[in-house]
Amino acid sequence: MSEKNVPIALSNRHIHISREHLNILFGEGYELTKLKDLKQPGQYAAEEKVDLIGSKGSIKGVRVLGPVRNKTQIEISFADGFTLGVKPPVRDSGDLGNSEGVKIVGPKGEVEMNEGVIAAARHIHMTPDVAKEWDLKDKDTVNVRTGGIRSIIFENVLVRVNKDYALEMHVDMEEGNGAGIKNNDMVEII
Repeated sequence: MSEKNVPIALSNRHIHISREHLNILFGEGYELTKLKDLKQPGQYAAEEKVDLIGSKGSIKGVRVLGPVRNKTQIEISFADGFTLGVKPPVRDSGDLGNSEGVKIVGPKGEVEMNEGVIAAARHIHMTPDVAKEWDLKDKDTVNVRTGGIRSIIFENVLVRVNKDYALEMHVDMEEGNGAGIKNNDMVEII
């Protein structure tokens, strides 16, 4: 691998949900129903959806991703933030401190979040072997060039290294659409 090519995935708004909130929103002991596997091992899109309500508006039908996590995390775009009336900070997954919250509404109940809404930082998942070959380590940042007629360079792309990851870059839908890219297009670390 002399070139550092990475497949890309566009990430639409979604929610990672805790067991406590799953019980409130869908009923005690409820289990998520897998709709389809995602590329990252063990991760999947669930059939379940929730509605988000902010101070200015709402977004209906936000997909839940599984499996259940320790904390509920809502990942949205900046445009979604305008709709809801929140300003999501750009953060790595799990870094929820000092973020804003919204109300989550499910079929059996609702949860008022005090924090947990973020715009996910652009990031690349990779294994330790790939990271070593490319002379990278967990939490490094890199620049990435897209191809095509609207070629751009994404700066400050976070590297995330774990033995269970599949090689893939994640950007939100707004950024992907702006760059004219689609799922499984190849980008290059430069």
